[in-house]
Amino acid sequence: DYFTGQIDQVRIFSSALDATQVASLYNEVYCVPTIVPTSYFNSVLYTGNSSTQAITGAGFEPDFTWIKNRNNSASSSHAHALFDSVRTSGYRLVSNTSAVENDYSDYMTGFNSGGFNLSGNPLNDSAGTYASWNWKAGGAEVQNNDGTIQGVNCLVSANVDAGFSIVKYVGNSSANGTVGTGLSSAAEMIIVKNIDNGSALWSVYNSSVGANQTAHLNTTAAYGGSGDWNSTTATDSVFSIGSSASGRTNSSGQNHIAYAFHSVDGYSKMGSYVGGGATDVPVNLGFRPAFVMVKASSASGNWTMYDNKRQTGTAAYENYTILLADDSYQEQADNTIRGIQFNSSGFILNQNYSLTNTSGVTYIFMAFAVDPT
Repeated sequence: DYFTGQIDQVRIFSSALDATQVASLYNEVYCVPTIVPTSYFNSVLYTGNSSTQAITGAGFEPDFTWIKNRNNSASSSHAHALFDSVRTSGYRLVSNTSAVENDYSDYMTGFNSGGFNLSGNPLNDSAGTYASWNWKAGGAEVQNNDGTIQGVNCLVSANVDAGFSIVKYVGNSSANGTVGTGLSSAAEMIIVKNIDNGSALWSVYNSSVGANQTAHLNTTAAYGGSGDWNSTTATDSVFSIGSSASGRTNSSGQNHIAYAFHSVDGYSKMGSYVGGGATDVPVNLGFRPAFVMVKASSASGNWTMYDNKRQTGTAAYENYTILLADDSYQEQADNTIRGIQFNSSGFILNQNYSLTNTSGVTYIFMAFAVDPT
């Protein structure tokens, strides 16, 4: 009663296969991915020229672009710069401060078919090297009536296939307010900023932590209780906002921007893991990542950002160069960090690095794929 042959292939699936799928596997039919990752997300590195410059390496016209100077943190001009098409492309938000949006249209002059256009400093300093992360939403925004905040008060650009939408809404201080996302599955990660209130922190919802918890993109604090999400889990079409959130997610008459994401097989993954300390921790995504952002949820710690375009180091530790979403500090490429390793199925947290792998600490992450080979 034992097997004496050889096994050719083993495949493990998370759901039952129908007869057609079984036949495809038996006949070894190549399965084309339902989504091409670089059609919806791409990292682009560039060097400034202190003049006009078109950045075109994204391969699509972005609706959301996040830019960071990599080699200088001397002034506020080298802070993170977030732009989206729903707010008008030239208006900047800064992930590492609570500042209101400001007009940067003299420097970021708009999106183009392959990226974005720049004019002079500070996003285009000739002495500067830059990273940009680009996402494709749904193009021109439309009015949404799925939540209690509706019509002209809720403008949405949604990419249903990619599980990403940009939502601009006007708060009403309702204790039971809801905002439509335009998506077909529940958002697992939502990043919100009151763009009219300079004292309102960024709020970040993560479904693995729970709707009664929030963290702030511009601070290192752990997730904690708040009324930001009205203790209500996001649904397939809306997310909830509370009335006692210090103006962060639902301040009456003020404009808020939300970036909403959910996991898409083969393209993106939002989730969590527990650090192993001296033990390496593998995280399975089902794809090789192009971008990963990690934050300790049960303890304080920075929002660490990695991508496949800023690889350095040995083959074993090629992806440990980090930028911090909550800090304007320049890129850190310390060979002693070695915090993360990308592989074909996800990433591995290496060594006892406090920002990503402290023993017993829970971390949340968001990740996006490179195109499969």
